[in-house]
Amino acid sequence: MRREAPLPNRVLTALMLAAAVAWLALPSVSVAPNRIVPGTPFHAYEIVGWAGALAGCLPWLAMVALAWRPTPTRYRVALGLAVLLLAALPAWLAGAAALMIDPTTPQARLGVGAAVWLLLFLLGLVLIELRGRLALPRLAVWLLLAPVALVWWLASSHGLESLALVQEYRGRSDQFTAAVIQHLRLVAGAVGASLVLGAGLALAMRRHAGLERVGFGVLNFLQTIPSLALFGLLLAPLAWLAANVAWLNAMGVRGIGWAPAFLALLGYSLLPMVRNTFVALEGVSPQVLESARGMGMSRTQVFLQVRLPLALPVMIEGVRITTVQAIGLTAVAALIGAGGLGTFIFQGLGQAAMDLVLLGALPILAMALVADGLLGALARRLDPRQLPSAGQEATS
Repeated sequence: MRREAPLPNRVLTALMLAAAVAWLALPSVSVAPNRIVPGTPFHAYEIVGWAGALAGCLPWLAMVALAWRPTPTRYRVALGLAVLLLAALPAWLAGAAALMIDPTTPQARLGVGAAVWLLLFLLGLVLIELRGRLALPRLAVWLLLAPVALVWWLASSHGLESLALVQEYRGRSDQFTAAVIQHLRLVAGAVGASLVLGAGLALAMRRHAGLERVGFGVLNFLQTIPSLALFGLLLAPLAWLAANVAWLNAMGVRGIGWAPAFLALLGYSLLPMVRNTFVALEGVSPQVLESARGMGMSRTQVFLQVRLPLALPVMIEGVRITTVQAIGLTAVAALIGAGGLGTFIFQGLGQAAMDLVLLGALPILAMALVADGLLGALARRLDPRQLPSAGQEATS
């Protein structure tokens, strides 16, 4: 019987063809004599010539060839090639800096062009596609990306000194560290408080149907208020409390600063936390609970040993959603003096310095991806449906 050839992977093919077009059609770097003057964009063929630019398309076309007749082995080769391409991008930037930046002009800056940003995005989609095809755990992907992150860090320290983003960081390294710490504090405080309050509200709503309707109504209403409007609504009452309550004033509560940011983040975090906790606890099968009671378990034992463990994966999904949301919303809190990485974003927008904007935006993106990956993996790890059965354990 003739074996049918595997169908081409159209997703991977389209992504790699788009990468080849981006490499040739979009500028890969920009060069500016200083921070004030806008940079001049340069395409790859303007830096290394058409022969070098076309040679740079070969890895993308090789990925297309691997995707045209895909097999598990070819998918693994494509995964390794994608990782190597991610690690090669800083080498390209360093080479472009050596060719384009005059060493006698220390103020000259190299900017990352649209082609490199698009290639990073497309390679990220490639990793997602290959992870699904190979059924890899997220931890394996993170382990593959760890050397890539190390290469980028080494390149930024040795070879990319003229990169505009690196120069922005070096001029504000102390402020950057303080902003990261403050950002994490606000996120951790809001998520932690919403976890405690959300669990309490969900338990109370399960006991009182009237409280359920009122509670979700209020939380839905809070979610519709724009973040800047909520900050403004909190300004006057917090300023009054700071002026009239000595111990709040001693804690640093003001109309602006960390206090309104924390309360606003808490308000936005409660709805996903309460909803996921409520749905998780209510979604446990009544037959399972009845079996637990039939075994002689008390009400507390049923909750702690049966209902809560079965509901925990969905509850952690609520924590994941809340954390990712809070990481992004905390950036807006910089507008009211709460600090965090949003400070660099709004400073960069005010100065028309996009690299300063990226200095604040890229760590926020990295935090959100890490939080999403870790909490998502934890939720799947605790899901009873993902655990091996006794028979599988015996045969393994």
